[in-house]
Amino acid sequence: MEGEAVEAPSGGAEAEAGLSCFSFNQDRTSLAIGTKTGYRLFSLSSVEQLDQVHESSEIPDVYIVERLFSSSLVVVVSHTKPRQMNVYHFKKGTEICNYSYSSNILSIRLNRQRLLVCLEESIYIHNIKDMKLLKTILDIPVNPTGLCALSINHSNSYLAYPGSLTTGEIVLYDGNTLKTVCTIPAHDGPLAAITFNSVGSKLASASEKGTVIRVFSVPEGQKLYEFRRGMKRYVNINSLVFSMDSQFLCASSNTETVHIFKLDNLTSSPEEPSTWSGYMGKMFMAATNYLPSQVSDMMNQDRAFATVRLNFSGQKNICTLSTIQKLPRLLVISSDGRLYIYNLDPQDGGECILIKTHSLLGSEKTDENKENDLRPPLPQSYAATVARPGTTSLSSTVPGYSEDGGALRGEVIPEHEFATGPVCLDDENEFPPIILCRGSQKGKTKQS
Repeated sequence: MEGEAVEAPSGGAEAEAGLSCFSFNQDRTSLAIGTKTGYRLFSLSSVEQLDQVHESSEIPDVYIVERLFSSSLVVVVSHTKPRQMNVYHFKKGTEICNYSYSSNILSIRLNRQRLLVCLEESIYIHNIKDMKLLKTILDIPVNPTGLCALSINHSNSYLAYPGSLTTGEIVLYDGNTLKTVCTIPAHDGPLAAITFNSVGSKLASASEKGTVIRVFSVPEGQKLYEFRRGMKRYVNINSLVFSMDSQFLCASSNTETVHIFKLDNLTSSPEEPSTWSGYMGKMFMAATNYLPSQVSDMMNQDRAFATVRLNFSGQKNICTLSTIQKLPRLLVISSDGRLYIYNLDPQDGGECILIKTHSLLGSEKTDENKENDLRPPLPQSYAATVARPGTTSLSSTVPGYSEDGGALRGEVIPEHEFATGPVCLDDENEFPPIILCRGSQKGKTKQS
């Protein structure tokens, strides 16, 4: 779930003292949290230091907050007005626009081209350049959690949402052409999580059972990978996210274990295998088309490449894979207001190492001990892996989004994509140069 937000429990002492929602931005360079008193934005440029970018107390009881990459655009929804979406230029302290809807807003997704507002029985698609309502998808099954996903690649604005309340069918929709692409029979049971990779070429999903995670090609909807998260117990998947280079897929749940799966090229490569093992892999993949589903599922499933054992369970949380200070990291936010940072060994996997814990609420000091202090040397296996010249890492040199643009490297954004108007979103050196109208966008949307 790229740029996903998780709403924390609404009752009890935890909700009073903890977070009401939390989300990473699209390129994992910052995080946003919502509380009873407002919202805060943090930069993720350093492991040891967590810098607060912005804090606002203008809107209380925030339960959705989403930032567009590293721009000044932030979208906020409050429990005081759960049917209203507020769009702000937080650096200038101005409201760009607000929209009201027919029922409570359950989730919001955005990239540089589109902004989605998901209600229980409809999805609104806005053009983010001028906030014009382009399409209202009305014929969707009841979606009580607001589950939906949007590719962060604005030139490839696919969105996905549940096609059934009782089965794991996924509807793949093109947000640029505003047409349905296909439906994917992903799981037998209802969906719990869906997410795109950074370029919008893969879609991962998990059902409410939480035992199997599948990856499909986009836009064809062909199954590429299948991973087993566990067999002994059903879990509630809290978070599902690709690394920016699409080599890893991370899943967290209500249990104490976070799983990281590695997407090798054996099952997804269309080319002929060049080795004996690759040839045998192709043979097994072909054989699954003729075997009973129970047998083929066992043949296709792969175990986790790396894991994390959290020191808590049962709390809402989200995870992401990012590159901080040139090394791959796993980040986990829990609803009690803590950010955990782990080192990920991209070569050998295994158990990830906790190196830092931050408090996001500011009411307590950061937990520090010898296990998460950066000063002691890292274990030899990890240090040796980092030192290897051929080691694969989640760095900005691989396909993904760069800090200075957000666009894919080598991709030219056409000038006609940027609208003109009186209010400029960006600061002088800030990307993207998005311009939105103010005032004229206020009011209730009309269903199309």
